[in-house]
Amino acid sequence: MENTLLITKLIWNQKNYIATALYQGAKLLEVSLEPLDAQNILGNIYVGRVKDIVKNLNAAFIEIAPGVPCYYSLDDLRNPMYVKKINSPRMVQGDEVLVQVVRESSKGKPPKVSTNLNFSGKYLVLTNENTSLGISRKLDAETKKRLKHSLDFEEGADFGVIIRTNAAHAAAEDIKAEYLRLRQEYLTLKETAVHRTTFSCLKKELPQYLHTIQDINEDRLDTILTDDKEIYAQVSQYLKRFALQKCTLQFYEDSMLSLNKLYSLDVRLKEALQERVWMKSGGYLVIQPTEALTVIDVNSGKSITKKNAQEHYLNINLEAAAEIAHQLRLRNLSGIIIVDFIDMKSESDNEFLLKTLRSNLCTDSVPVQVVDMTKLHLVEITRKKVKKSLAEQLK
Repeated sequence: MENTLLITKLIWNQKNYIATALYQGAKLLEVSLEPLDAQNILGNIYVGRVKDIVKNLNAAFIEIAPGVPCYYSLDDLRNPMYVKKINSPRMVQGDEVLVQVVRESSKGKPPKVSTNLNFSGKYLVLTNENTSLGISRKLDAETKKRLKHSLDFEEGADFGVIIRTNAAHAAAEDIKAEYLRLRQEYLTLKETAVHRTTFSCLKKELPQYLHTIQDINEDRLDTILTDDKEIYAQVSQYLKRFALQKCTLQFYEDSMLSLNKLYSLDVRLKEALQERVWMKSGGYLVIQPTEALTVIDVNSGKSITKKNAQEHYLNINLEAAAEIAHQLRLRNLSGIIIVDFIDMKSESDNEFLLKTLRSNLCTDSVPVQVVDMTKLHLVEITRKKVKKSLAEQLK
């Protein structure tokens, strides 16, 4: 089934967005909305100034602009790049340091920053604090070995490299070229940073739609489709720059039927904001995000059977496991997720359910983990927080 990345401008509740939506056939897998009138800071690198040190949290608040403090965990402190350092071995108020925004603000929480700066490409990520050579866990052992040997990594350098999943089918010369480009970008930033003033933005991240193209697995993308000439030009330039040939870029133009309507994007968004999700069996999910966590309840609903009840409950739970994996990705739900599946008496059925859930979740582009099933048969899941949830993006 063809995977299509849809990039279009969308009006929602009288606000203008650029919507980046990944479809598998007619099914919407994930979507991100970037307000046209708002500045996206995720991924940007700044000269930040330490405003406060909060000892009981073992954290600092670092301003990246006047009145814009960001949370920084001192547990992550390794080898920060200071622009201005107060005479103290520790990070203290008044220090100026390079930071990168790694999480957007949400639910009243400030943005989160890191001193481990990432310079991302299609095949590699260069990092300044983690100085080792790493490789994507999604690649098999043989591919990992081949890629490690193909990359002439500089031992003893003051930066590290992570080989991404997309490198699996890339030519060695393309990986090498990207390595040299990221290395030069890092060295240039490091050299110029000491001459920049507080709150300077040293590196601005790509627009969200280009970032999505960069992060997506090439093997899972066939077509990029847009109806905006400016977006088309930028994507075309990006694809030529990185010589991406596996997917095709198409410009959609039809005065009778908009791209939004062709793919029913607004309809899919409305469905993704609803609390109840119906399944083909007649069962349904109830998804309720709260301040602390997200609760998902699995119900048999209209699904009835005269056969073995436990087998019937297992089938509904297995269907729910696939739908939950889809909804987490679609709604971009993160943090702690608690799932109340229909109770089953068989331990082997419960184990099979957990195995199926993990299998469905492994296709997620965001790190997600099934922790365990509690004694009350509640399943605990954690999903990394990076961007705002879909509901927060549309507020």
